[in-house]
Amino acid sequence: MVEITREKIDIERVLAAVDDDETGGLVFFVGRVRNRSNGRNVSQMIYEGYDEMAKSELIKIAAQATEKWPVKKIALVHRLGRLSLGDASVVIAVACEHRAQAFDACRFAIDRLKKRLPIWKKEYGEDGQWWVEGVKPESQEPINSIEEDSTS
Repeated sequence: MVEITREKIDIERVLAAVDDDETGGLVFFVGRVRNRSNGRNVSQMIYEGYDEMAKSELIKIAAQATEKWPVKKIALVHRLGRLSLGDASVVIAVACEHRAQAFDACRFAIDRLKKRLPIWKKEYGEDGQWWVEGVKPESQEPINSIEEDSTS
C-alpha cells in the first residue's frame, strides 16, 4: 500500500494492509501535526506536493526497505492539504517475521521519506505563517525554513 491522499488517513485500513500471519513483528509509525515547531506555536499546517512524484518516491522507498530487510508487507501513506492539530500527516506500517527487522525498516522508511519526498509544509501560528522542511525536487536537498509576512 502506497498512497498520497488529501483525505484523513484511515489507520485501521493501513493496519489491515500489512496484516499477515507469517509476521511476528509489526511496527507502526504515525506522524502528527503538533502544536509547536522550531520554538513557535502552531495552530494548523498545509502540506503541498507533487502527487505523482511523491507517490513514485514512496514506491522506491518501499522497494528499498524490502531489499534491505525481509519485509513481508509495507504501507506508506502521506496526506496533503490543510491539517489540524493531532491530524496524521504520514503513516507507515512494516510487517516482518521479527521485530528488530520491522523497527529498522520502519525507521529507514520515515527517514528516507523526510529526505526524498517532494512535499512542503507551511505552518500557521500566532506570529504568522512560514514554510519549513521539504526537498527541492531538482536537487533532492533539504530546504530551510522560509519566513513569510504575517499579513499574507
